[in-house]
Amino acid sequence: MTSTRITTGFGAESTASDVIAGVDLTGRRAVVTGASSGIGVETARALAGAKAEVTLAVRDVEAGERIAAGITATTGGRDVLVAPLDLADQASVGAFVAGWTGPLDILVNNAGVMATPETRTPEGWELQFATNHLGHFALATGLHDALGAAGGSRVVVGSVGHVNGEVLFDDNHFAHHPYDPWAAAVEAAKRWAGDGITVNALNPGRIWGTGLSRHMPPAPASFDPGAATGLSVKNIEQGAATSVLLAASRLVQGVTGKYFEDCEEAVLFTPGVRRGVADHALDPRKAARLWQVSLDMLADAHRSS
Repeated sequence: MTSTRITTGFGAESTASDVIAGVDLTGRRAVVTGASSGIGVETARALAGAKAEVTLAVRDVEAGERIAAGITATTGGRDVLVAPLDLADQASVGAFVAGWTGPLDILVNNAGVMATPETRTPEGWELQFATNHLGHFALATGLHDALGAAGGSRVVVGSVGHVNGEVLFDDNHFAHHPYDPWAAAVEAAKRWAGDGITVNALNPGRIWGTGLSRHMPPAPASFDPGAATGLSVKNIEQGAATSVLLAASRLVQGVTGKYFEDCEEAVLFTPGVRRGVADHALDPRKAARLWQVSLDMLADAHRSS
């Protein structure tokens, strides 16, 4: 954390359209993962409305085509594309990377799964770890040259899981311990600063009823998710605001290696409240170690394939 925390004038109730008002992304190219539902759709809609070429990277291409048509109809954007991407499948990630040509200005790592039944990928990786972290890690590192070619490109990572606890490296497959995608963002910001690539992470807030919660039991009628988590409950347009801010706003031009929530740099984490950035997430040694562990796991998987 810096001594001067970054604020923007926007907050928890700001929407994606609020933060991107007046921004012109003509000529810019963006990829949004998980853009067939929820926050991903609204993030893509905001970027397309600002005249970016937006690729919806989705598992279900048919659903993606429907979403793309809807975004085009509501924004007038002509360059809303769809490409298959299953982040839990390293072959799919590799195919997406191999199929990308030209520079990439914005990569929004939005897709994620949560509270899934215990599932292993063919590599033996736990599904949430494979999707939320390793899939996006492989995607971002695979697209590094395209991001560098754009000049002034931005990578945005959605992550609140780091407040659950530290990465414990005695469990290299993260079968029993939490992992921290935010730590990889910290390391990427350091490694890629000289390439003109900024990398920031965010907590979108509590958005109840999106596809992310599909594996969770329905909440009782009396349940107040805001009271339970310390986070204000947002609608989807508000939930997309912080990712859109980091992807496109001039207010955070050149900012890198930061963690945002409610459209501003997060305060330090307080135990018992699921907001803020934890001290352990700022440890450069742990960030570097997670980066290397991730590279090693991907290398092992490629050798075995």
